[in-house]
Amino acid sequence: MERKDPNKPNNIENEDTLTTRQGHPVTNNQNIRTVGNRGPATLENYDFIEKISHFDREKVPERIVHARGAGAHGYFETYGTAGDEPVSKYTRAKVFQDKGKQTPVFIRFSTVVHGNHSPETVRDPRGFAVKFYTEDGNWDLVGNNLKIFFIRDAMKFPDMIHAFRPDPVTNIQDSERFFDFCANSPESFHMVTFVYSPWGIPANYRMMQGSGVNTYKWVNEEGEAVLVKYHWEPKQGIKNLTQQEANEIQATNFNHATQDLYDAIERGDYPEWELFVQIMSDDDHPELDFDPLDDTKLWPEDKFPWLPVGKMVLNKNPENYFTEVEQAAFGTGVLVDGLDFSDDKMLQGRTFSYSDTQRYRVGANYLQVPINAAKKRVATNQEGGQLRQQNDKAPGQNPHVNYEPSVLGGLKEAEQTGKEYTPEVKGELVRESIERNNNTKQAGETFRRFKDWEKDDLITNLVNDISVCDQRIQDKMIALAEEADEEYGRRLREGIEEAKKMMMDETSKNPLGNKDSEKAPEQAIEKGHDADPY
Repeated sequence: MERKDPNKPNNIENEDTLTTRQGHPVTNNQNIRTVGNRGPATLENYDFIEKISHFDREKVPERIVHARGAGAHGYFETYGTAGDEPVSKYTRAKVFQDKGKQTPVFIRFSTVVHGNHSPETVRDPRGFAVKFYTEDGNWDLVGNNLKIFFIRDAMKFPDMIHAFRPDPVTNIQDSERFFDFCANSPESFHMVTFVYSPWGIPANYRMMQGSGVNTYKWVNEEGEAVLVKYHWEPKQGIKNLTQQEANEIQATNFNHATQDLYDAIERGDYPEWELFVQIMSDDDHPELDFDPLDDTKLWPEDKFPWLPVGKMVLNKNPENYFTEVEQAAFGTGVLVDGLDFSDDKMLQGRTFSYSDTQRYRVGANYLQVPINAAKKRVATNQEGGQLRQQNDKAPGQNPHVNYEPSVLGGLKEAEQTGKEYTPEVKGELVRESIERNNNTKQAGETFRRFKDWEKDDLITNLVNDISVCDQRIQDKMIALAEEADEEYGRRLREGIEEAKKMMMDETSKNPLGNKDSEKAPEQAIEKGHDADPY
């Protein structure tokens, strides 16, 4: 066996080599470390944890993402069934049992990329986070209006948000930065297709879909599990806006979606959504041309039908925006018995990141804030921390015992009645992408489902932004479109070629999809009225 030269470096490092804050060269910035390429993830993902925990702390005190939001109270009413079958066949979660049972909820809608007072007409995914105050404790279903995402591995999340947020030098959103990331992350192309179509600007919060986005698991009383996807469908119908329509609304009101939600509830026009699930057996499904744990993909409805399981009604506005909407804290790891994690790499990364962000943003005791507190007994051995308001002690508990186990009157473990779900995990620890990437097929299918006006708006918006990008970015985006669908690729290529012939001083420093916004500073001077000093 040939011996390695001890003087030869393990990693080739140059002046532009990415490192951790510890100075370690980063050899793989695309994938977290998992057991096999499908997961699950391991806690010793040091590069990822250093990266994501720093990302969670980048801003004070505003949310890193989903800063702009609106919220409301309501209830979830279960049907007790999943389609035509008892829901207990699939999950023992009490929130879904007993037809007609109502569970209090609080929901927060949001935009993702921009700050707390950004317009609600921006081209951006919308957050759709629901907190269920169940009899077993809180359950947070944290998702978006769109059913997929830009990336499939949490390692790339800070880079994605950095690319989408305003430039760190100019503090202006720049479409070239957006497409530089997306062109070099081909799994994002399906989401780009949605975001640059009218689906990227919902008309308001009441008339948009919601989705859990990630793949979760349901576990029944026997400890048997299935994979599950969640979908919220608005009873009010779905409405989206073109860029021009959004611009016209923004010119008069940049809070329109918050106002729409508040006014509807005040007049008694309570918005409703029906909750559907898709269910799949808990395996890797080699018959599919994608991995079911890949959150850049849709599960085909003809193979995995939508099963109605309940409805949500929002019937009460917040009494105070800050104490309820702003301090509301959600986490993908907040599950109750009968609900479980899948090995979805984005879900595994988000589960650390979301609650870690809340501990940083609101404080170590954020779960004692009333909007976040469970509506049932709470008893813990946690101590101290910023703004601690009360002791989580049980009646009769020995106040001197804040540990477990103990025979001196401390807290005790609960008895578990349902069988533990114990999936077998086997494989080498690797940093690899899943095998069935298939980055563009579903983007083509989505494009072909669009109505003509949606296709037109998509192409116009893409052309406006990509035509002013670096030629290498243009070529990559055109290649992805051509791979997805012949018409898609041809129209994008022709549109960019035509736009470049007419190009004058256009810049990429625009809000996404807004071609003429670079003229605004000059127009403000031209249209401004002279005034004398006073």
